[in-house]
Amino acid sequence: MSGTALLLMDLQNAIIDRLGENGDYIGRLQQVARAARTAGVTVIYVVVKFRQDLPEISANNKAFSQIKAANMPFTEGNATTEIHPAFAPERGDIIVTKRRVSAFSGSDLDVVLRGKNIDHLVLTGLATSGVVLSTLRFAADLDFKMTVLADCCADRDEEVHRVLTEKIFPSQAEVISGGAWIEIISRQTTANLTAK
Repeated sequence: MSGTALLLMDLQNAIIDRLGENGDYIGRLQQVARAARTAGVTVIYVVVKFRQDLPEISANNKAFSQIKAANMPFTEGNATTEIHPAFAPERGDIIVTKRRVSAFSGSDLDVVLRGKNIDHLVLTGLATSGVVLSTLRFAADLDFKMTVLADCCADRDEEVHRVLTEKIFPSQAEVISGGAWIEIISRQTTANLTAK
């Protein structure tokens, strides 16, 4: 599955802490990441962080200027921006740093994807109404094939998550569960091995 990448987005300490205790979510996403690696799917972590003194944040940006005004420690090297220990990257995984909501904005994600000849993105992360929505819209305009793992995305507002995954995302991506995706890639891996 060399043309596919699993995007694990914004799984950082400060963001996961806002989700609260949700062992089911963490467990599902860990299973998906393991299955992806076994199937030869490229695993890419997307994280958001800024330089010291936050020079990337404009006062015109309503969401991010609140981070700057509140003096929140969302900077490089701060423990709050590190990937949560439950999702520790493994050898061969790629980490991409972005400076905005979408995984593509202010990052080299597009360069990495083109370099690896990836044309199918599998989207997961926090939050459904933030990084997942913004990345899906951006990637659709770049003509990527996409799959959203609905139960591997989460949002503080469950109704917003439901509307996006059931009514909005299906117009631009296949929306399935993490378990269903694991079954698909397992079957493809078995078929590839049998064909050899």
